[in-house]
Amino acid sequence: DELNARKRLSLSDLIFQAGMTIKPAAFIRNSIIFGVVLFVVLVIVQVPFYFAAIFAVAGGYLLPRFYVSRRRKKYQDRFLDELPNGVDIIVRGVKAGLPLGDCIKVVAREAREPVATEFRKITETQVMGISLAEAVQKLPDRMPLAEANFFAIVVAIQQKAGGGLAEALGNLSRVLRGRKAMKRKIKALSAEAKSSAAIIG
Repeated sequence: DELNARKRLSLSDLIFQAGMTIKPAAFIRNSIIFGVVLFVVLVIVQVPFYFAAIFAVAGGYLLPRFYVSRRRKKYQDRFLDELPNGVDIIVRGVKAGLPLGDCIKVVAREAREPVATEFRKITETQVMGISLAEAVQKLPDRMPLAEANFFAIVVAIQQKAGGGLAEALGNLSRVLRGRKAMKRKIKALSAEAKSSAAIIG
C-alpha cells in the first residue's frame, strides 16, 4: 500500500504527487471560480438560494480535489506499470559496466512516462551537488509507493555496503512484477465479486 496513504496530504503535496505543475494558489483560484459558476447555474435553474450556496461551496471545494486525487491515482498506477521496465534497463546497464548514475540517465531518456520524468528529477537533483543515494531517496517523497521505497532502499544499501547491484535490482524487478500481477488479480476478483453482488441485488 502507499507509504503515506494514511496521512492527510496538503494541497501542494497532492498536486505535486499528481504530476501537475499548477501552483496551489492558482488551483484555489480556479476552485473558487468553479464554485461561483456552479452557484450561478444552480440559481438559474431555480434551486433555492441557500441550497445553491451550500452546493456551490461543497462543489467548489470537493470536486476539484476529487479530480486531483483521481489524477494522482492514475499517475501512480502508470508509474507502477513502467517501473519494472525501468529497473530492467538499469540491470542491463550495470551488467554492461555502466555506472548507476549513467543507467538512471538512460531510464530518464528511454522509459515511458511518468517513470522517465521521475528519474529525470533524480538526475536533476544530482546536478545540484546531492549524492546519488540522497537523490534516489527523494523518489518516495514524490511517489509515495512501497515499490518506489523498495528501489530507494536497494540503491541506498548498495551505495553504502557495496555488493551485486545487478542481482539485487534483478530480484527487485521480479518482486515488482509479482506485486503488479497480484494487484491485477485482486482487482479482477473484487470486480467479479461486485458484479455478482449487483446481479443478486
